[in-house]
Amino acid sequence: MKLLRWGPEGRERPGVLDGDGRIRDLSGVVSDIDGAALSPEGLAKLRALDLRQLPLVEGSPRIGPCVARVGKFMCIGLNYSDHAAETGAKVPPEPVLFLKANSAICGPYDQVRIPRGSKKTDWEVELGVVIGRAGKYIPEERAMEHVAGYCVVNDVSERDFQLNRHGTWTKGKSCDTFGPIGPWLVTADEVPDPQNLHLWCEVNGHRYQNGSTRTMVYGVRFLVHYLSQFFTLHPGDLISTGTPPGVGMGVKPEPVFLKPGDRMRLGIDGLGVQEQLCVED
Repeated sequence: MKLLRWGPEGRERPGVLDGDGRIRDLSGVVSDIDGAALSPEGLAKLRALDLRQLPLVEGSPRIGPCVARVGKFMCIGLNYSDHAAETGAKVPPEPVLFLKANSAICGPYDQVRIPRGSKKTDWEVELGVVIGRAGKYIPEERAMEHVAGYCVVNDVSERDFQLNRHGTWTKGKSCDTFGPIGPWLVTADEVPDPQNLHLWCEVNGHRYQNGSTRTMVYGVRFLVHYLSQFFTLHPGDLISTGTPPGVGMGVKPEPVFLKPGDRMRLGIDGLGVQEQLCVED
């Protein structure tokens, strides 16, 4: 299934794509695409539906973030060896974890606001993993049982805030609109191998990122296991698994950073495409 949320910001309604790519309204079935809907019981209920009997959503509504009320927005840094090389960093001996503020989350086609004082706002296409079953100390061989599905994430980053303003990466990762997710949450049964997905990002029509999840240092199965050693993973939690090479800070001979008027377009095969216009905040 391809689950989504549609409607004005703050008033999104749950939906699903039918076999013809049309949005069907799930409001009469679930209250939202949240942890409850993404639990094994919730997904079983949705899979039993005859989508043709659901109300058709007319027109072209705004598409919101594909998951409501994300509990934890967990991000993995330097998780592609070739990306680590382009930034001059070493591949870490275990996953680098940072948390992105949930208030950064926005829809896949919403405008990205360049914060005041920004000098180095950058793009990062990433595979998002959405948890569907709660767990702590999850054995690696059982980890995939806890995954509800996958989505596209743009881990927008202000590098000057991230690297030069002291402390952790949070300040450079959590600005408003720095976390577009969606357009869809694609359930795990439709993604047989999350370690074999093509992902890419274009800025103003130029393709900067063109990679594959095959080159992840730490794959989805290990990350779910690893993170659960530190805290309970809950349905609706989101893991953004790192970015392949081609970010703006790695462009040679001079880095390239986002400015108002720039347009990002990014996607992952089978998971959909995002597009954002950059504007002044």
